[in-house]
Amino acid sequence: MAATPQNPATPRRKVSRHRGEGQWAAGHFTPLNGNEQFKKDDDGLNVRTRIETIYSKRGFDSIDPNDLRGRMRWWGLYTQRKPGIDGGKTAILEPEELDDKYFMLRVRIDGGRLTTQQLRVIGEISQEFARGTADITDRQNVQYHWIRVEDMPEIWERLEAVGLSTTEACGDTPRVIIGSPVAGIAADEIIDGTPAMEEISRRIIGNKAFSNLPRKFKSAISGSPLLDVAHEINDIAFVGVRHPEHGPGFDLWVGGGLSTNPKIGQRLGAWVPLDEVADVYEGVISIFRDYGYRRLRTRARLKFLLADWGTEKFRQVLEDEYLKRKLVDGPAPDQPVARWRDHVGVHPQNDGRYYVGFAPRVGRVDGTTLTKIADLAEAHGSGRVRTTVEQKMIVLDVTEEQVDSLVAGLEALDLTVNPSPFRRGTMACTGIEYCKLAIVETKQRGSSLIDELERRIPDFDEPITININGCPNACARIQVADIGLKGQLVLNDAGEQVEGFQVHLGGALGLEAGFGRKVRGLKVTSEELPDYVERVLKRFQEEREDGERFATWVGRASEEALS
Repeated sequence: MAATPQNPATPRRKVSRHRGEGQWAAGHFTPLNGNEQFKKDDDGLNVRTRIETIYSKRGFDSIDPNDLRGRMRWWGLYTQRKPGIDGGKTAILEPEELDDKYFMLRVRIDGGRLTTQQLRVIGEISQEFARGTADITDRQNVQYHWIRVEDMPEIWERLEAVGLSTTEACGDTPRVIIGSPVAGIAADEIIDGTPAMEEISRRIIGNKAFSNLPRKFKSAISGSPLLDVAHEINDIAFVGVRHPEHGPGFDLWVGGGLSTNPKIGQRLGAWVPLDEVADVYEGVISIFRDYGYRRLRTRARLKFLLADWGTEKFRQVLEDEYLKRKLVDGPAPDQPVARWRDHVGVHPQNDGRYYVGFAPRVGRVDGTTLTKIADLAEAHGSGRVRTTVEQKMIVLDVTEEQVDSLVAGLEALDLTVNPSPFRRGTMACTGIEYCKLAIVETKQRGSSLIDELERRIPDFDEPITININGCPNACARIQVADIGLKGQLVLNDAGEQVEGFQVHLGGALGLEAGFGRKVRGLKVTSEELPDYVERVLKRFQEEREDGERFATWVGRASEEALS
């Protein structure tokens, strides 16, 4: 079991005079920044009562600033960007100048698991309270926009009536646990991590022992040989492996994360059986809570602690102080044989039925479409659907006789089961349309880029990932894409500041995971983006060796070929 969280009133270690990094385990309990202060003043989980009893009745202007831009995140709520503010003012204006009187609301969907009843409720809430918005994120959640605080009690009541939640969907908390969307049904699965995910949720989510972390804590569990949860960039990940003596279990990874200081997670070399996953998870999150850096927000993620400690010390502290036992050494995961990890297409299940994955455009759907997907899934499956970490969706449990009819129904909604590489591989964050951190537009830019590339390079048939981000924070995982586009203002030929992107090339997850290459000075305007991507992909087609991946070609290509 993990150690009990330390109470600032009764520290277990002598308080040091040096403020250090704000680590509780070193006795540094004095809050060292505004975020740590408001978390000490009141647990973020407590804000729900104020939302229900005060703010929803008195309106937006009644919300305490520390609740508005802090604690409300513990219940999935962020203020959204006021319309009409251009990207050049993102870093200049004060938060209250950027705030609209509406919210983004994130619905937590652990493992991407949904019933059609739940999906229908999500769609209905979108239509009634969110102006039809409902984006699928790259962490399997659904995000609404245009939410009013006055409507939150009704929204929570409807979500929770069907077993859904927004608890700790944001904030310095254990965020959604992403999982293989085909856990328990894939024919090639090594091990089903669902029981461990459910036990972690039972113990950890909404538990005040873990609701004040130094920063967000991202988690992943998958027993798929496709490595389908981007385990390399999570704070903690359990990856399915077969131990030569003990059989199926999980390989433990810690310390991954992107943003402005990206790190690939590292293996601790430990094999974890299914029934011990929750214990190990609790131990790792407790290390983060107790030893994590709280002085500077920019150094507060687990990846910085791991970089300073190293994997050997981290494992030793986990075993000696928290688990009180040694972990079993184990093997690394095998490299995935498939180039795509999104489960798009028609695939056999382990029970003779099929699952059908399909691709919305850059994760953008709407409430009406979601209710229609629920109708299709009920008519053709057993009532189970899934979201993926690639902004895709899956219908489970389809009989062979029903596959063609389901595919036709999805295609009629522009939800293709056989997408082009561009439709399949392009991902985008929320962008300037709603996000206060963004500098450029992303969703529409990604959708129009798909159309242009399908028209210009119709014969392109290689897997390719194009990730579009509205700012440097990498919500759309730009550093690990074949083509990663980081939004910023750039100069056009006339010397004017316009929306554009810094280009990262040759990043990857799964097969030889690593970060993309930044070509010196390579920036493109949004208007020039289709021309640039077309040019670099055609050069890849011309120069690639037999069977060569785009990322491999980028590693050996000249800067001229990449510009």
